[in-house]
Amino acid sequence: MLARLRKAKENGEGGFTLIELLVVMIIIGILAAIAIPAFLNQRAKSQDSAAKADVSTLGKEIATYWVDGIVVPASTAVAQTTGRYTLTVAAGTSPVVQDAITAQDLGKISAGVVLDSQSYTSATVWCISVTNPNGDKAKKKGFKYSAAGGLEEGTCDGNVPV
Repeated sequence: MLARLRKAKENGEGGFTLIELLVVMIIIGILAAIAIPAFLNQRAKSQDSAAKADVSTLGKEIATYWVDGIVVPASTAVAQTTGRYTLTVAAGTSPVVQDAITAQDLGKISAGVVLDSQSYTSATVWCISVTNPNGDKAKKKGFKYSAAGGLEEGTCDGNVPV
């Protein structure tokens, strides 16, 4: 055994020294210290994207009802039920639709997104907003979609709690 070790040392074969191993560990530690905060920031941004996507979908669905000529009275409501958004509209006086819309499916609720507030006054004055407690911007301000401004940060002004 000793003869084999002597022969390996003479041929220049050897392992890493303790100093070399410590330097590599320090470099890996520095890289991890840089990467972990960046990773956590990306998670918060993805939560914001989920809130934006949800409120955009809801806003576009509401806008569709106005564009199609359906009279949407103040009793319109978007709700979160069983993991999905639903739309309920009271019967209107529109020549297009006389019947009420009950729990029409508007899509799946993204993880963590909470329906914040909504208000419907007319085709040019309506707003719906969401928040996400796991997001960065969505946690503090939320996102809203309105007839006047489209997708924006913030909550509906003069909001009507749901």
